[in-house]
Amino acid sequence: MSEPEPTYRLPLFPLSSVVLPGGLSALRLFEPRYLDMVSDCLKNDTGFGICLIRQGGEAGEAALPYGVGTEVRIVDWDRQPDGLLGITVAGQHKIRVRDLSVESDQLVVAQVLALPPEPEEAVPERCRSLVEILRQVLRQLEPIVRYEEPRWEDASWVGSRLTELLPLPPRMRQYLVELDNPTARLDELRQALK
Repeated sequence: MSEPEPTYRLPLFPLSSVVLPGGLSALRLFEPRYLDMVSDCLKNDTGFGICLIRQGGEAGEAALPYGVGTEVRIVDWDRQPDGLLGITVAGQHKIRVRDLSVESDQLVVAQVLALPPEPEEAVPERCRSLVEILRQVLRQLEPIVRYEEPRWEDASWVGSRLTELLPLPPRMRQYLVELDNPTARLDELRQALK
């Protein structure tokens, strides 16, 4: 009999957006459950999971997340002029949600399994137009999110950034998150943009 795969406890932040490994996202927080979660993460140098919302909303009652998301780490934070907490998170690795529970403050916590990194693949010639689209999108976002070392030749990096940033339907976005083949993700994005 094989050993059960090791899981660990992780607080989740269900959102209507996604972050993938290598990605950056700027978030604004106001709900006590997430302010407490961020405080714990900063104090203990730990991360949390971001999963796309399957059912529910970002605020109020706990939302039901999809079963695959990304563990993120806080890389920057500041108090916004409106008094909200602003944080920037960086995607570390994908996670599979095993067991969910909701705490009394409506924070979703799960047992998660860390998924292996995607294989490194070059952007195929047929997908080169996607690199140009990503360059344009990132230029427009420059003041908010800035990548010091963009990896334009890496199929996983390019496809992941487009999955995060393009206005895709939620089910399509989740499908792209769950794919573990970088070239297949680029091909799906090409089809979606036609």
